[in-house]
Amino acid sequence: MERLLVETFEQIRDELVSTLSYVLGNRDDAMDSAQETFVKCWRARETISEVLNLRAWIFRVGLNAARDFQRSGWTKRARPLIAEEVLLPARDSSAAEQIVENESVQRLRQAILELRPEEREVFLLRQNGELTYEQIAEARDMPVGTVKTQMRTALIKLRKVLNPDVETPTDEV
Repeated sequence: MERLLVETFEQIRDELVSTLSYVLGNRDDAMDSAQETFVKCWRARETISEVLNLRAWIFRVGLNAARDFQRSGWTKRARPLIAEEVLLPARDSSAAEQIVENESVQRLRQAILELRPEEREVFLLRQNGELTYEQIAEARDMPVGTVKTQMRTALIKLRKVLNPDVETPTDEV
């Protein structure tokens, strides 16, 4: 079981850190939180045989570690993500294309940060963590329907920010 935990954690570490970066606001805190996640998972390794979905369980422990980190006295407020930390310019694109791409990514990043925390978590677990709705529901200990509603709301909000000229069917609601 110990080997399975280590292998699974290694497989999802980058996705976990990326997700925690959005939750916490910067990569350094996300790395610290991911490390704390592994320690907590390691301490609970005796119970892994009871876990139905190890990947979802690790993400759940990670989100809880991030929430603990946010509540601790070490962080007063989230620091904004720095584009250079997570973006590398494409080698084969022109400077103009890079500027447009960077602006689009920055708008998306800002829009994600403006989502309600529960919407942001669901969106990031689905997109970065590549978890199914069922896995997210298990990780967040909530009904699948609630997860789907939060994801739908997050997508509607992101579409409005990224494509303000396009009307969505729920604009009237």
